Amino acid sequence: MTGSPYLENQFLIAMPGMRDERFARAVIYLCAHSEEGAMGLIINQPQQLAFPEILVQLGILEQSEAIRLPPQARDMPVRNGGPVDRSRGFVLHTDDYVVESSMPVSDSVCLTATVDMLRAISLGQGPRCALMALGYAGWGAGQLEMEIGENGWLTCPATPELLFEGELDQKYDGVLASIGIDAANLSLTAGHA
Repeated sequence: MTGSPYLENQFLIAMPGMRDERFARAVIYLCAHSEEGAMGLIINQPQQLAFPEILVQLGILEQSEAIRLPPQARDMPVRNGGPVDRSRGFVLHTDDYVVESSMPVSDSVCLTATVDMLRAISLGQGPRCALMALGYAGWGAGQLEMEIGENGWLTCPATPELLFEGELDQKYDGVLASIGIDAANLSLTAGHA
């Protein structure tokens, strides 16, 4: 821990008392956090749209070409990244493949929001690990800190393994388990010492 008050490259884990049901059992990877606010992507909520469908909609490939996609691209789940700007796509990925618009989030994770990355993934030339999300979660100045103080979120360090590996429906329990917590033991109320 660097001692920074900011939480980029951390997970936010929704607590059982989360008032906004859009975030029930959500795990959010924080891509940016500063005194001006925060931005992150929900990593454990599936989107109805499949990755090949997005590529067709964007004109990256024809419908008839979807069958020839590399398995990593063909089978990549698209996630509901959050309630803000749901038509906008984001790719979180390892730093072994970047494009000009890729922004580092940590030493090993980048964020890219351009079709260059989608094109590379569709050709099997992209990063070793990637996830795509439509939309994002955002907070204004001080808003996230207030929600954490009101027992809305638990935070913990993110790792590439927790971020990119495992089934979506097991991420919530898996991230909690990484810090020694069983979801059944979480309380609806906050305590202060």
